[in-house]
Amino acid sequence: MDSSRLLMIESVVEEIKKEMGGMDMQPYSFVNPSAYDTAWLAMIPDPGRPGQPAFRGCLDWVVRNQMDGGFWGGSDGHGLPTIESLTATLACLVALTKWNTGKDNIQRGLAFLEANTEKLLVGMNNGSYPRWFAIVFPGMIELARKIGLNLPAAFSDHLLIDVFNTRRQILETEELVGDHCPPLLSYLEALPSCYFIGNRNSTIIRNEVAKAGGASYQSPSATAQAFILTGDDKCLRFLQDLVQTCPNGVPQTYPMDEALIKLCVVNQIQKLGVGQHFSREIEGILSQVYRCGINGDDQLEGKSRSMLQLCAQLHKDALAFRLLRMHGYNVSPRRLCWFLRDGGIREVMEKNHEQVAGVMLEVHRAAEVMFPGEVELNEAMSFSRRLLLKLKPTQSHMISMPFATLIEHEINLHWAARMDHLEHRMWIEEKDMNALWMGKLSFHRLSNVMNRKLMHLAILDYEFRQSIYKNELEELNRWSCKWGLKNIGFGREKTTYCYFAISSCFPLGYHHSDVRLLATKSAILITVADDYFDEQASLHDLTLLTQSIQRWNGKSLSGHGATIFNALDNFVKETCELYLQKQGIDITSHIRKIWCETFESWLVEAKWSKNGNNIIPSTEEYLRNGMTSIATHTVVLPSSCLLDPTCLPMISSFKPSQYQALTKLAMVIPRLLNDIQSYRKEQDQGKLNYVLLYLKENPEAEIEDSIAHIRNILESKRQELLQHVLLDNYNELMSTDDRHHFPKPCKQLHLACVKVFQMFFNTRNRYDDDSDTEMLQDIQNALYIPLNVGKTPRISPSHHPITHDLKDLQEVISSKLRFRPSLMSNGETKTAAALNITNHHHASSAMKLYKPIKYGCSRNMVRASHFMF
Repeated sequence: MDSSRLLMIESVVEEIKKEMGGMDMQPYSFVNPSAYDTAWLAMIPDPGRPGQPAFRGCLDWVVRNQMDGGFWGGSDGHGLPTIESLTATLACLVALTKWNTGKDNIQRGLAFLEANTEKLLVGMNNGSYPRWFAIVFPGMIELARKIGLNLPAAFSDHLLIDVFNTRRQILETEELVGDHCPPLLSYLEALPSCYFIGNRNSTIIRNEVAKAGGASYQSPSATAQAFILTGDDKCLRFLQDLVQTCPNGVPQTYPMDEALIKLCVVNQIQKLGVGQHFSREIEGILSQVYRCGINGDDQLEGKSRSMLQLCAQLHKDALAFRLLRMHGYNVSPRRLCWFLRDGGIREVMEKNHEQVAGVMLEVHRAAEVMFPGEVELNEAMSFSRRLLLKLKPTQSHMISMPFATLIEHEINLHWAARMDHLEHRMWIEEKDMNALWMGKLSFHRLSNVMNRKLMHLAILDYEFRQSIYKNELEELNRWSCKWGLKNIGFGREKTTYCYFAISSCFPLGYHHSDVRLLATKSAILITVADDYFDEQASLHDLTLLTQSIQRWNGKSLSGHGATIFNALDNFVKETCELYLQKQGIDITSHIRKIWCETFESWLVEAKWSKNGNNIIPSTEEYLRNGMTSIATHTVVLPSSCLLDPTCLPMISSFKPSQYQALTKLAMVIPRLLNDIQSYRKEQDQGKLNYVLLYLKENPEAEIEDSIAHIRNILESKRQELLQHVLLDNYNELMSTDDRHHFPKPCKQLHLACVKVFQMFFNTRNRYDDDSDTEMLQDIQNALYIPLNVGKTPRISPSHHPITHDLKDLQEVISSKLRFRPSLMSNGETKTAAALNITNHHHASSAMKLYKPIKYGCSRNMVRASHFMF
């Protein structure tokens, strides 16, 4: 292990921990200040001295905080300007021009607008602008022209006509105070001057300001304009309190929910894959949130709040519910589902389904962490899913194509099919990975200082893992070759597939190499032996091998049977010696017992299929044997013992029928997943399968009925599995027969095993498909290809680049390979050869996109907060 890299990682971790230590004192410092709102405060004249700014500190902040590129605010997670930078830069230029200061800043800002305005506007979704931008950007242009700012030639009529037309449509169809989220009045500072003429609108503005205690929709910019228009003392007191709380630039929302800020920071840390470095800090934040009543029954219905406040509240409740439940807290769905009990709120959300899409996405993620019998949570899932499916980005001024792509990703791909390691990569490379939650003006974003440090750590961590994983895979290939498994000459050679799945799913630290290697070697042996039983050997040979396993003596074996036994014998010895060195306990008999019952279950299946289906078991009998023959327990139980020795009683005392409920679930779910995607192949081979047996027991049923029946079972079993894995005190609810209980890391291994099978069998049998180019992409991204951060411009999903790139990739692979169906002339498999392509010119552009077919989308996504296990 590279000690210098490890020391660098530890150093960055310590820096971030020091930052997090001040979170209780200064939570606002973790949210990037809004240059747009700060500029609006800088525009306000001092009531006593109209020739001077009322908030000199805000004006000074504008002068000091211009970015290197000449813009203000609005940068993504990689430091590149977004469309938010256009409105923020215009507001800052107006403030500086108003007070005749910062001439150099003005020139640099104008140069930025000249060079980038057209580029940023053309990059929008087919000329469809977000609602906030269509309201604010024209307003800032008009204000800049009014104050005499000489805007660059880029602000030509032909470029701006679409956005001005969009604003006109919005102003003609929306009321000043309506049920849009947020309402027009919250953009008071950007509305045309005609809105301030006449008693009716003036009265509305004064009433809304009075109702909010001086704050206009918690918006500093809107409140600044309200004070300029009305001179209301409440507005001034609100702004003075804001500047005192946030002297280093003001946020776009004030006050902000401090618990929401902390939850968003935790979410950022976890989705970037560095949560293991901050377990104590994360636990401290979550326990504080939990103690503050997030699980209480006195839920806030929020009827007196604005829709913008309700959305922030629901976003926080959804995030808190998901994070707390994932970390073992017993959280009631009632806190999340309060909005379902208010018909008025639901109606407004239905009407504003585009505006609340981000909140509904967070609700959907939270609802995925569902336990059995949680009817309200299921209703929240259905409600959020229905609203998300109503979105039509090509007809919307509010939903960008990247955001629509993310919604498709979340809805279409089951949470259990996502690979943690690649999810982390996806978010590290995503330009909007610093987005926290939606505000009036696009996203609240993580502070630049914290974002830079977290990104630095995430990149170091990911690349360090890649180096470890590459070395471990090389070791596994040598082992597989040494024991004759890689070139055995039949069936599937899946060393790379097995290791990729385990390293990408198993939640293990850098130093848990022994657990990853043990689990992968188990999976390799299972694949080879299973193929030997399915395809290669006679029933006589299979009986001899099984009897040899029962005696644990392979002297009578020859050929492939001897190869399998010898490799297994060496593996068991190696595993038990390692455990003996670490724990001083010999577990040989326990490990042999697990392998013995696995081979016995394979022999049972062989007798069923090789006897011409003269013996047809019931579905119950088939599943009882099949949950053993799928062999997930053969991987997860020894791995759990090596990870935590307190797991030993879980494998030393029980027969298969007596395994803990958690282990049984980790056995039965993969079996059913496998059977759904493999029944056609097994029907052709004359083998039994749960899908086919269900049809025999239910002659009136169609194949779709059988699959639907199994999917219902799977959904129920996955919910049970989550309850066992996530709920720390769930053991109290379990039967007294379970005398021993898995520690949390071992529970997570059980879940990881299920995730591996969900990934391989989510929509088809990807494990058996050697031509699966998407799988090759994933393996390359996980193990070989460096991260692509801040180098490549965003690809518009409407261009569908993946189709062309995948064809290029397939051509590259085909041109490099000469192979028999499963084995090349030099003994290297098709998959391994494809992964050793040295010329990545065509392949890399496709491989940097994560799961376009499995996910149904490109890798480009634009949203913070991701659900993963």
